[in-house]
Amino acid sequence: MTSRPCQLPAEGSPERWPWLQRLRRSDAVEPGPWLEAIEQGSLPVASDLVAVLVEKLDGAGSARLLRWWLALPPSNEPALMTQRLELLDLIGRRRDPACAALLRAAVAERPDPALLALLGHQRDRRDFVRLEQLARRAGPAASRRAALEGLAVGLSVWPQAALQHLLQELCTDLDAPLASQAVDLLARLPNARRGLEQVLERPLEPGAEARARRRLAALPRSPLLLVVHGRAGGVIPEELQTLAQELEQRRRAPVQLQTLSGNPVAPEASPVPGQPQRPLTLVPLLLLPGNHVRHDIPAIAAAWRRLGPLRRLPFLGAWPSWQGAIADELAALSELAASSGLAAPPLLLHHPLEPGVADRYLAHLGRRCAATCQATPYTATDLEDLALAIRGAALPLALAANRLTENLPTALGAPLLQRPRFRTLLLDQLGALP
Repeated sequence: MTSRPCQLPAEGSPERWPWLQRLRRSDAVEPGPWLEAIEQGSLPVASDLVAVLVEKLDGAGSARLLRWWLALPPSNEPALMTQRLELLDLIGRRRDPACAALLRAAVAERPDPALLALLGHQRDRRDFVRLEQLARRAGPAASRRAALEGLAVGLSVWPQAALQHLLQELCTDLDAPLASQAVDLLARLPNARRGLEQVLERPLEPGAEARARRRLAALPRSPLLLVVHGRAGGVIPEELQTLAQELEQRRRAPVQLQTLSGNPVAPEASPVPGQPQRPLTLVPLLLLPGNHVRHDIPAIAAAWRRLGPLRRLPFLGAWPSWQGAIADELAALSELAASSGLAAPPLLLHHPLEPGVADRYLAHLGRRCAATCQATPYTATDLEDLALAIRGAALPLALAANRLTENLPTALGAPLLQRPRFRTLLLDQLGALP
């Protein structure tokens, strides 16, 4: 089909739509005469024609058509302005360096809200600073919102740290629609949960706050893999199973336990539900940096990492909050012992460890808790004598019931997860993970 601008049926003609459809399907359209007719004003420009024509243009032709639109004289006539915006939305969709340069120059001259979203659509990292400045600085609300829309359409190409900082700032803006828009964009970023949690720590406009809470509640959490000490045959103590069940309910995401003793679960045989969609978070619920932490945990992490993305947290005993809880528990026990006339230094009972890293850790923990670390083998035959010899506060470093805790008096040997302070801390800390 050889078509010329003069052959186009007039608007309102019943022949116009079929004619334009034939033009769309034709491979023999030469855009030059059409562009020339538009530039000279000899062809009335309507959105139905432009929608077909833009499909026939290369980058240079798109830039030429955009240049024509940018040169149109200003108008305050509502109907004409609406028509021009419709045309711009069609013309400016081409991603091309020449189009990006034209939009960039036009925005620098006058930051027309109609141009800002199209500038972001070009997805050129060089435009981030300009859009960021326009969204942040005081000015017409329409321009600020349009700049934020420009950032939205190019969301994945901007520098993420700077973008997150900007969005967190805009979430606190007094312009309610702008703040709500920033909340929505923040929820689309990687690590969105942490960003929204930080925003909710600040004063927000009520609508933006409600929106942020809804977005946070809707974000899926990563499945957890809790690596724990099992008992003979890989049996998992009841308090650990209860912890995992409660965490699943809180997080609304899978929580799986894997034991070190007995026969560990093979990743290939038991994948975490949903793991391909969300990274798996491996949490070693181990209290001391022994062989399990230094050798077994890396091997377990490597096996799971073959199935997909994995994030690995430090072992539980290394968490400052956990060490603080041990210090607080010992302080409370020491105060209770002192009221009964027992004033000996508090003890931390632990299973024996090989020299090296463990020694340094125990020395640090002893200083942190103002306590003496005492190696106590699970198989010791004199645990009863040990219990009788204790003249002050003592705490077994055992997360769940084991042979050590079962052979000590109930008042002395309760494992940490059976003590409210530690159970609450674990539920809060693990429940808050992304």
